[in-house]
Amino acid sequence: MAKILVADEISQEGLDILSTSVEVSYLPQISPAELLEVIPEYDALLVRSRTKVTPEVIRAGKQLKVVGRAGVGVDNIDLPAATEAGVLVVNSPEGNTASAAEQTLALMFSLARMIPAADQSVKAGAWERNRFVGSELFNKTLGVIGLGKIGSRVAQAAQAVGMKVIVYDPLVSAERAAQLSMQSVALEEIWRRSDFITIHTPKTRETSNLVSSNVLSRIKPGVRIINTSRGGIIDEAALAKAIKDGRVSGAALDVYENEPPTGSPLLELGDKVILTPHLGASTLEAQFNVAIDLAEQLRDYLTGGMARSPVNLPFMRPEILKALGKYLWLAEAMGAMAGGLADGTVKEVEVIACGGLAEKDSAPLAVAALRGVFSGRVEGVTYVNAAIVARHHGIQVRESKFEESQQYRSEVQVIVSTDKETSTISATVLPHDEPIVTRINDFPINLTPARYMLFTSHRDQPGMVARVAGTLGNYDINISTMSVGRRGVRQDAVMVMTLDDPLPTALMADLVNVQGIHMARYVSLDQMVWTSPNG
Repeated sequence: MAKILVADEISQEGLDILSTSVEVSYLPQISPAELLEVIPEYDALLVRSRTKVTPEVIRAGKQLKVVGRAGVGVDNIDLPAATEAGVLVVNSPEGNTASAAEQTLALMFSLARMIPAADQSVKAGAWERNRFVGSELFNKTLGVIGLGKIGSRVAQAAQAVGMKVIVYDPLVSAERAAQLSMQSVALEEIWRRSDFITIHTPKTRETSNLVSSNVLSRIKPGVRIINTSRGGIIDEAALAKAIKDGRVSGAALDVYENEPPTGSPLLELGDKVILTPHLGASTLEAQFNVAIDLAEQLRDYLTGGMARSPVNLPFMRPEILKALGKYLWLAEAMGAMAGGLADGTVKEVEVIACGGLAEKDSAPLAVAALRGVFSGRVEGVTYVNAAIVARHHGIQVRESKFEESQQYRSEVQVIVSTDKETSTISATVLPHDEPIVTRINDFPINLTPARYMLFTSHRDQPGMVARVAGTLGNYDINISTMSVGRRGVRQDAVMVMTLDDPLPTALMADLVNVQGIHMARYVSLDQMVWTSPNG
C-alpha cells in the first residue's frame, strides 16, 4: 500500500478519503529537519503553505511520486526540482475562491466603515460616534487589478452594492469585460479614477512592487487599497508614507512581503490600516474543499488514476508526448516569447503545424503555447486548464495545419494577436534534436530559446551591439549568446541576447533610452515546467 505524509493541517474529511486507499501519516507540525529524515519512506507528500518542499526534500524522497498543495499557489514547492525528479505536483485551484473573495469584501467594508477601530473603541468603554464617520461604497469606483476567478467574484459583488467597477487585466478583452458589465481600462486609469483598489494578480517580475512610490504619487487622492493576493505586490514602505501624507486614506492587507510582517512600517499606522494574518483561505468551507479535492487527486494518482490539476506535467497520453518530442517544449517557449513581445490585450492565439508536424495530433501544441502566453501573467495555469483560462479571458484559440513547410521538414508557428499588434514566432526541431527559433515576425533568425532572453528592435547601424552590451555590463549582466535578424543593410533589425542572469526592472528602463533602440523586451522562461530544451 502506498504511503502518504501529510505535513500540514487539513480537515479530517480529507484524511478519511486518503485512509481508504493509502497509508497516512499525519504530522502537521513536522520540522524541516524531521521532514528530510522521514521523507524517503513516502510515496506522496501533502502540504499547505507552512512546509517548504525544497530540492533537498525532493532529492531525499527516493520513493516520492507526487506532491500535493492544498491551495492555489505552489511558491513553497520547487517545481523544476520536482519535474527533474519525475515527481508530479498537483494543487487545488478552485477550493478557496469564494473564501478569498469574501475576505476581500470583508476588508473593503471594514475599511470603509472603520469597523475594527470602532469595535476596539467600544470595548475600551468609549462611545465615539463622531470619530468613526465612514464612507459609503455606493456610487464609488472600484478598480480591480486582475479579473480571474477571485477578482471576478469581488467585482460582481461590488456591482451588487452599487459600485462602479473598472478592471485592468492584460489578458481580458474589452468585449469580455463588457459581457460582465464592467469597463476594461488601462492601468493608469485604475490609479487615476478609483476610490477603492483591490489586487488579484500573482506576484511576478511585472507585478512585484506594482504599487510603488511612483504610482502612489499619481493615484487619486483619498483612495483606499486592499490586497489579498500576494505579498510584495505593494511597496509597504511607500504605502505607509502615502498614508501618513494623507494621499491614501487607508489600506487593508492580508498578505505581506515578509510573513509575519515584523518591522513593517504599516504596523505603526493604527486605525488607518487593517492587517490580517493571511486569512484568505481560512474558512471551514475552504479548508474542507481543498482537503477533499487534493485528497481525491492524490488517492486517484497513487491508485493508478490521473490527477485533475497537475501543475508540472501535461494531461496527455504518453504516445502523444513521444510523437511530439521537443516540439511541446518549443511551443510553450514560443508562446512565452510571442506573448512577451506583443503589446496590448491578448485577443487571439493561433498555432500552425506545418510539414510532417501536421500529420501528428498537434492539439497539445496549442495547449503548451497557451500556457507559455499565460506564464508569469495568470496564476495556476496548467496544461489541463489553459484552454479554459483562455475562454474565461475571451481569447480566441485557433489551430491550423499545412502539409507544406517553407524551409524545414516540420515547423510550428505561434501567432499572438492583441488589440494593438500581432507577434509571430516560427521554429523547428533540427534532426539532431535541437529546438531553434527560425523567424521573429518578418526577421529570419537562428535562436535556441534560453531561460533569460533580451529582445530588441533597432535600426541596423554600427555601435548598436556595443550600446546594448554596455548597458548590460553596467548591471553586471553576462551575455551567453547573441542572434541578429535583419531585412537588409542598415535597415530595421531584431537582436536577441540570451543571458546568464535575470534582468532588473531599472535596466529595462535604461535600455529603452539607448539611442537607436525602438523596442526592448525581457522574456523569462522561469515559469515553464521544462526550463531546458535538453531536459
